Amino acid sequence: MDYLYVTKGSGNCIKPYLAASYCGYQLDIIELNLLGGEHRSDAYLRINSRGQVPYLVTKSGVGIGESNAMLWLIADGSDLMPDTAVERARSLQWMFFEQSKLEPFISPARFLTFIAPQLGQGREADIAVWLEKARSGLSSLEAHLGNSSFMLGERYGITDIAVFGYVHVAHEAGIDMAEFPAVQRWIGRVSSTPRFRPLAELCTTARPFSQGLV
Repeated sequence: MDYLYVTKGSGNCIKPYLAASYCGYQLDIIELNLLGGEHRSDAYLRINSRGQVPYLVTKSGVGIGESNAMLWLIADGSDLMPDTAVERARSLQWMFFEQSKLEPFISPARFLTFIAPQLGQGREADIAVWLEKARSGLSSLEAHLGNSSFMLGERYGITDIAVFGYVHVAHEAGIDMAEFPAVQRWIGRVSSTPRFRPLAELCTTARPFSQGLV
């Protein structure tokens, strides 16, 4: 069985979790306390020298960082995968978009306003900039999803999971998602796919990192 190291409430951590649930891919989920600094502990840095979360360790001992890379591994051979070279290129295009135009802005704004607001005091100007940039990215996504049910057309796949991670919690960063009705409808469609699991369930079956290492 592969091991997935996660932290509660993370939009990146839900991506491999959703793909695994859909595909029936077995994972041993281990929760780290990021606010407590477990990702910087010597014990975790021996597993992942960069202190990344999420982090996937295969049963053969290979470590995979970056949530979108995990999707390609977990979903390999399933109907979540794009079929053609063009579709694979389009999938990567949107994954790069998500990591450059959405996640870098939604994630810190949400963290400092919703996850750990005590750390956001004095960062109001930064948060305002992040939210403005996030809205710009969401506007591009809105235009795209106005023409299709899912990211690559009419079929759900790993591209949807990649983009869904932080977009579906953008309201927790302080963004009024009523501005993006096509995105809201897409969130509803993704949330209705087979074997979908909400973010709140991510750590319900996890074992704490503090209980011991693999």
